[in-house]
Amino acid sequence: MKPVPHRGTANFKEQSVDRRDTSTLGGITFHHPGAFWFGAMAVTAGVLLHLPMYLMGRDIGYRLTGMPMDTPMMLGMAAIIIGLLASLYGLFPRIAAANPASAQIRISALDDAPLTAAHFGLLAAMAIAVTIDLMKPTALAFVMPGMTVEYGLKSPLNPGGTIPAVLIAFSGITGTVLGSFLWGWLGDRIGRRASILYAGIGFIATSICGAMPDFYWNVAMCFLMGLAVGGMLPICYALLAETIPARHRGWLMILIGADIAGAYVLTSWLAAALVPEYSWRILWLIGMPTGVVFILMNRWIPESPRFLLANGRGAEARVVMARYGAKVLESAEADEPPQDSSLSGWRDLARGKYLGLTLVVGCLGLGVGLVLFGFNLWIPTNLRRLGFAEADTLLRNAALMGLPFTVAVAWMYGFWSSRKTIIVLTSLTAAALLGFVLAGDAIVSNRALLYLLLIVPVWGISSVTAVLSVYSSEIYPTRVRSKGTGFAAGMSKFGGVAIIAAVLSGFATPSLATVALVGAVPMVLAVIAVACFGVETCRQRLEDITAGGTTAVEPG
Repeated sequence: MKPVPHRGTANFKEQSVDRRDTSTLGGITFHHPGAFWFGAMAVTAGVLLHLPMYLMGRDIGYRLTGMPMDTPMMLGMAAIIIGLLASLYGLFPRIAAANPASAQIRISALDDAPLTAAHFGLLAAMAIAVTIDLMKPTALAFVMPGMTVEYGLKSPLNPGGTIPAVLIAFSGITGTVLGSFLWGWLGDRIGRRASILYAGIGFIATSICGAMPDFYWNVAMCFLMGLAVGGMLPICYALLAETIPARHRGWLMILIGADIAGAYVLTSWLAAALVPEYSWRILWLIGMPTGVVFILMNRWIPESPRFLLANGRGAEARVVMARYGAKVLESAEADEPPQDSSLSGWRDLARGKYLGLTLVVGCLGLGVGLVLFGFNLWIPTNLRRLGFAEADTLLRNAALMGLPFTVAVAWMYGFWSSRKTIIVLTSLTAAALLGFVLAGDAIVSNRALLYLLLIVPVWGISSVTAVLSVYSSEIYPTRVRSKGTGFAAGMSKFGGVAIIAAVLSGFATPSLATVALVGAVPMVLAVIAVACFGVETCRQRLEDITAGGTTAVEPG
């Protein structure tokens, strides 16, 4: 695709930017900096006040069950609540008066800019944010064994327990669903940068899970941790989509989003290195230092210029665009594609031309959730039931075989066609799942076919997840983009809530064919929805995508 020409260049004049603008410091805005940093320090101090309780259990393997909550812990909780309120106030923007001139700043200049050090700094910060975010739910798998033993929870290894161990997973996943919608709203209300940083504060605060002596306190804190985790990822994608030049947007975001394997490797390494010495609690407590490091990286996370313009903050948008090497141009005539400024609420995602796109996102998200928490959750158990004692090795090999295809997916999405990539990837996933449905338990007699069918759902679902996140960040207008990415993230977790709720209700482990069919149905519906309503986003400006209705325009 050729670079988008500057339409009406004669009507534009380049604007100089005062780089000494100390109100934004290159887009690094704190509306009430004293309140934010006070809040961040109060939250961190509150977490530190929980450590004496944790250290009291040093001589008994850090088992805290049955211990009363001491005074420092209660003071720490109060400090965390005060800190969360103060940091939110510090990030909350002042209401800007409508500024018609802001609408005349040319956004295509940002899409035409080359990648700069500022872009790479943002990409690095978002890659770290995504990794930290993905480590939270990943750590749950390594936390559960130790938590089950300490609290005597009911599980296959301890059928005599009274409280189901899966309750902690249900609480966390439910939190991520609600967090996706909450942060989707917050990102469109207070900004992308502010929401991302507030999620980081939430990471610090909820690390006190590791010091909770009572199981039900852990359930409550795991829910709150889910709220923070559910919010980070979709807002990161919204910010990247609105900042990375159009010709690089797709492939870079796919690579960042496909870091599930990296998060798993890092979490498993930390579990192996720390849990034997410091117990399962340490995997929650490391949320404090990682959250602090992320907050200190805030200088590489400016606000989205598109969000600033949509909210009448043109002066700040100029500073951010200059930071990214984009020429700031203005015109007396509006030559940008018309954008609907009335969009603002959740119902707008299902209004007019966006209804079909929301159906695409909903079906794809539901399919992702059911495969991740259904097929992939039960595949180890099902394989062992069918006689594969080396199920973990089999799944690891399938994941490694598929890993190189992540680069291929990034290239296809970024340089070939986003719409066709979704159709191909989703069709392959559905076909592999239907293969398990048709073969049933007899699949174990054909090792080569088993590997072939396993590669797509085991490896490919991470690529489908990345594609879903990126696509949802491109197809909605600026005013509801954060809500759109939040909806996509929420739907991808909703499948997990449904699956875990079924477990809590006492359903037996479903067969291989059953879980495959449950995941295949929404995937097939997603293919049909993309074919009917999908739009092309490959190397196109966001304003052209959102102004283009539902016509599938192939990249030139």
